[in-house]
Amino acid sequence: MKIFLASDHRGFEQKEIVFSWLKEAGFEVKDLGNDHFDPHDDFVDFASRAGHEVAKDEMARAVIFCGSGAGVNIAANKIKGVRASLAWTPSQVEAARGDDDLNTLVIAADFLEVETTLQLVEVFLQTKFKGEERHVRRLGKILDLEKA
Repeated sequence: MKIFLASDHRGFEQKEIVFSWLKEAGFEVKDLGNDHFDPHDDFVDFASRAGHEVAKDEMARAVIFCGSGAGVNIAANKIKGVRASLAWTPSQVEAARGDDDLNTLVIAADFLEVETTLQLVEVFLQTKFKGEERHVRRLGKILDLEKA
């Protein structure tokens, strides 16, 4: 599974920590930026990079970081095929992956400790989509919205 990370300046520090942690764990991870701390960067640039990568590969996952998480969540979800969500607890991530086939985890770096972020990412990568009929049906309706 390919894992893409992206962040603006407010999520930069956590992204760097998660990147190293995933590499040490043996994951195939690509950092889509920002590659340096820039207090004037724009979250949309990085959220769109990650979103486009995830949209190209249904097996790929992305983790996008910013301060509140709201901006990157909005931006990523504008890209067809992206199912991004903010998360605060491991059980929330597990439900979103299992039921909604979440492919992009959004981290609100200003509000989450690094340890919590690592737990969320771990659950995000370990949890499988349940694929039950009702979940597949609902995802089909989401695809219909994207076509409209």
